[in-house]
Amino acid sequence: MAKLQGSFTAMITPMTADGSVDYEGFQKNVLFQLEQGIDGLLPLGTTSETPTLDEDEEDKILDIVKTLVGKWNADHNAQVKFIAGAGSNNTRDAVRYVERAKKFGADYALVVTPYYNKPSDEGIFRHFEAVSKVGIPILVYNIQGRTGKNISVPLLQRIADLPNIAGVKEASGSISQMMEVIEKVVSKHPDFAVLSGDDSLTLPLIAAGGDGIISVVTNLCPALMTELAHDCLKGDFGAARKIHYRLQPFFRAAFCDGNPSCIKYAMNVKGLPAGSCRLPLVEPKPEAKEIIKAALQTCNL
Repeated sequence: MAKLQGSFTAMITPMTADGSVDYEGFQKNVLFQLEQGIDGLLPLGTTSETPTLDEDEEDKILDIVKTLVGKWNADHNAQVKFIAGAGSNNTRDAVRYVERAKKFGADYALVVTPYYNKPSDEGIFRHFEAVSKVGIPILVYNIQGRTGKNISVPLLQRIADLPNIAGVKEASGSISQMMEVIEKVVSKHPDFAVLSGDDSLTLPLIAAGGDGIISVVTNLCPALMTELAHDCLKGDFGAARKIHYRLQPFFRAAFCDGNPSCIKYAMNVKGLPAGSCRLPLVEPKPEAKEIIKAALQTCNL
């Protein structure tokens, strides 16, 4: 399998007025992404509100992505990637979710560091060892802000030596750590993908040798972020900087009062299927809404 590169959308789950999943709206969002040239789609990540979805809802979402991406790739001779969120702080469940991702034909499974129970480095290694045995490429998701545990570079080096470990979504917020990953992990495993988990770090990470972005703002502006990533990957950093600084106000606004609350509000403003969030998430505060609307206008989105 070729190295994973480009721009990938961490998809929202749109809701209807009664709080149920808006499957028709989700299909529209998938088609919007495909038509805008996105490199891949990630359902059932953090931005999907996965902790509030039941497994029947999750299965329907995966089936929609499998069907629409498969048809798009066949009809357009394309290679849009299907990345399924498959994380849990229960290793047995994580293995089961990775097996489900494989069953639905996902190209990759994204597996987050076990959260809340804060395992030791050895526990984290064994967690990824277990999911790696399923036989589908695994992306490690490192996000200390949500899990309480950073995957250090030495630990990631051990994990990268396991079979089927294809890359990392790096949301540590530390460009220094990301560069060390490139220095010490990619040098040994050239096909190991290093993807940013922060939209605003897409340009500096790729400039340092990274491979792309798993993005939240692409829910609203997939074509622009894909262009930014592709410009960076081909070394046209002048063009990439123009897009980067155009979108900077929206990068900030999209997280000013929580995710996915803010991106959903922005999508509602622009007429894309989003709806509300499920509790415990709520809609952005009034002042945050004004920040988001102002950023949409400033960025000409």
